[in-house]
Amino acid sequence: MDSLNPREQQEFTRLIEQKQMKDFMRLYSNLVERCFSDCVNDFTSNKLTSREQTCITRCSEKFLKHSERVGLRFQEQNAAMGQGLGR
Repeated sequence: MDSLNPREQQEFTRLIEQKQMKDFMRLYSNLVERCFSDCVNDFTSNKLTSREQTCITRCSEKFLKHSERVGLRFQEQNAAMGQGLGR
């Protein structure tokens, strides 16, 4: 990034931020869709049942833990690849 002028660096940073926001929104959308589909069954009320609430809490926690773990593994792989290239 040192080879970029300040304007190019600013544009590059903006693009990275946009990508991160898109990734976050995709993660959030997948979480909502998955947990809603798996947990919400009763459409006779405008409120969630206690069973549905518990299911959604567990589902979202599990989904986020999984996403965090995948992210950590991805970082580990990138670090290992970076070390391999630096030799």
